[in-house]
Amino acid sequence: MLVAILTVGMMSSCRKESPTVAVITVVDTSGAVFQGAMVRLYPVPTINPHPGITIDDTLISTIDGKATFDYTDRFNLGQAGFAVLDIEVRSGDTLHGTGIIKIEAEETSNETVVLLP
Repeated sequence: MLVAILTVGMMSSCRKESPTVAVITVVDTSGAVFQGAMVRLYPVPTINPHPGITIDDTLISTIDGKATFDYTDRFNLGQAGFAVLDIEVRSGDTLHGTGIIKIEAEETSNETVVLLP
C-alpha cells in the first residue's frame, strides 16, 4: 500500500510540458490577412544544435491568414532552446515573402510575413 501511495505521489509531481507552437500570419502590402498562401518553415543551413530535430514543414494559411505549426511532440523537457527557422511564403508565381522565426520552447512564437509582388 505504501508503494502505491508513493508511486501515485511521484507520478502527479512530474511536470507536463506546455505546447511549443509557431504561428505565422500572412498579410498583403495593405496589411490585410491573406488566405491560401503556402507557408514553409525550414532550417537555415548551419550547424544544427539538435541533430535529432529536422524541421521542414509546409502549411496553407487559413481564412484568418494564419499557419499554425505545433512542435510540442518534437520538444523534449530539459532541452536547451528549440529552433530558429527561415520562413518562405508563396502565393502562385507572383507573390512571395520571407522571414525568420525563433521558436521558443513551451511557448507560442508569432511572426508576420508580408507578401510582395
